[in-house]
Amino acid sequence: MAGTPQAVDRQGWWSRLTRSRSEHEAAELQEQLRVDADPRVRPINACTPGDPVVIRGIVRSVTLRPRNTAPAVEVELDDGTGSVAVVWLGRRRIPGVDAGRSMVVSGRMTCNTEHPTIYNPRYELKPTSG
Repeated sequence: MAGTPQAVDRQGWWSRLTRSRSEHEAAELQEQLRVDADPRVRPINACTPGDPVVIRGIVRSVTLRPRNTAPAVEVELDDGTGSVAVVWLGRRRIPGVDAGRSMVVSGRMTCNTEHPTIYNPRYELKPTSG
C-alpha cells in the first residue's frame, strides 16, 4: 500500500497541508516561474558567488539608494528558492521594473555583503502573470 498511487497522493496532500505559508508561497512561485523555463536560468540557491549567472524571479521591492551622492536603483528579486539584490548604479528609475514584475537578469553574483548581489546586470522584463 505504501507505493500505491493512492498512498503517494495522500503523502502529497499531507505535505501540502502541513507546509507553512512561506513554504507554500515559495513552491507556488517556483511553479509559476517554471512554466516557460529557460535552460540558462538557475535557481538562486544554486548560484555561486563570483560566477556569471542567469536568474529569473519576481521583483519583491524597488528602492532608490543614494550612495555617496550617486543614485542607485536596488531591486529584491525572488525565485522561491532565495532572493538576490540587483543594483543598477547611476540610475534613478528603470521603466517597467516595478514590484510584482517578472524578469530575467544576467551578470556576476557577488557576496561582498551578507546578501548576494548582482551589479548592473543585463535584464529582460517578462509579462506579468494574470
